[in-house]
Amino acid sequence: MNKNKGLFITFEGIDGCGKTTQLNMLQEYLKKCGYDVLITREPGANQILCEKIRHLLLYTQCEMDSRAEMFLFLADRAQHINKFILPALKQGKIVLCDRHIDSTLAYQGYGRNNNLDEIIFLNNIATNGIKPDLTLLYDIDIKTSNLRVGKEKDRMENQGDDFLKRVREGYLDIAQINNQRIKIIDGCQNVEDVFLNTKNVVNDILKSKFEEKI
Repeated sequence: MNKNKGLFITFEGIDGCGKTTQLNMLQEYLKKCGYDVLITREPGANQILCEKIRHLLLYTQCEMDSRAEMFLFLADRAQHINKFILPALKQGKIVLCDRHIDSTLAYQGYGRNNNLDEIIFLNNIATNGIKPDLTLLYDIDIKTSNLRVGKEKDRMENQGDDFLKRVREGYLDIAQINNQRIKIIDGCQNVEDVFLNTKNVVNDILKSKFEEKI
């Protein structure tokens, strides 16, 4: 758990898992409960540099080396955590982030077959060793992912089923290794049931961090 006053929660899963919907629902819920909440995403937080990196990663037409791709994600993360996330945590805010360190490990590690230990090492450099207090992993099968994403896909969504299968299996491996931080939620349920499970998990971390329960 990070040592800042705030709370850092990340949302992970393969494409179409519903994490962004759950993030937005949780933001509204927490705000109604009186919490100061900041939402953000990777890549492409609300900064010009990060948005340019996002465009390169998701919409470029040129062929990209897998390690170059990995370093672009890490560059975005270094800018994001130091200029956006850490200041918010120091102010005591709850930061909800759509994708973070586990996405790079799952997609560029398991998906692209880059060295996992190297990615873990580089992630620690990019984040100054800061890790989320809680990571919510929304797990869905490949068929559900394809149905939800549809035909209009960005560069990462267009990598094919074999790639996506490796990413999903990677996420599950990462969650098993980091089971104190990462909580798996069945993303194939209806939106309301998924959100109920999300709230239950978040309740526990709020009680632990702030000694209260919503």
